[in-house]
Amino acid sequence: MKGVILAGGLGSRLYPLTHVTNKHLLPVYNKPMIHYPIATLVNAGINEILIVVSGPHVGHFLGILKNGEELGVKHLEYAYQEKPDGGISDALSLAESFADEKPICVILGDNTTDADISSAVSSFKEGATVFLKKVPDPERFGVPEFNADRKIIAIEEKPQKPKSDYAVTGLYIYDGKAFDYIRELKPSDRGQLEVSDLNNIYIEKGKLHWAELDGFWGDAGTFDSLLEASNYWKKNK
Repeated sequence: MKGVILAGGLGSRLYPLTHVTNKHLLPVYNKPMIHYPIATLVNAGINEILIVVSGPHVGHFLGILKNGEELGVKHLEYAYQEKPDGGISDALSLAESFADEKPICVILGDNTTDADISSAVSSFKEGATVFLKKVPDPERFGVPEFNADRKIIAIEEKPQKPKSDYAVTGLYIYDGKAFDYIRELKPSDRGQLEVSDLNNIYIEKGKLHWAELDGFWGDAGTFDSLLEASNYWKKNK
């Protein structure tokens, strides 16, 4: 399986830090943020990786990551998202040729976790798998709604009244049909192609599965969560 890291966007919630460089290159304790999602993929046996980038600092990625060999990456590619505010599904659409109709593991570039996802990766067959985590502030994320059998029946993006205390983390596995489904998506009220809308298509087709992340997970996308992630990795380096 190949891996895709979505590291686009402008990081506006972290201004003025992101006037200096891309959000995903900011330090999380003693490493650039993007080292952590790369490690998550490499530890799961994924060493062919595409990084989707955008914004004014894209050249910094090459200077920091080079060809990826120092981080255990066998093959590293980049794709440029021209609309940094186009949404996660828009960014993912740029990975279609890289995926080559095969399953891909997708992780957002600001996600740091010490969870081992290798079992979910090796056992994946079809459909989509989303990784969930209980959080105190689910309204910041896509939130799953469960039925009595603990199957996800809907995912709502950043709801005012969350229907569960789980967040859909920025970690997913998709089969090759994801790109056809993305072409069906319409922009949300935010003007973005939402990943929750993509996941809801899989729900409608009865092909969405989920797994709970065991261990630390943080998105490092706000000042508080960036600090929380740095403090965790300082203690658990």
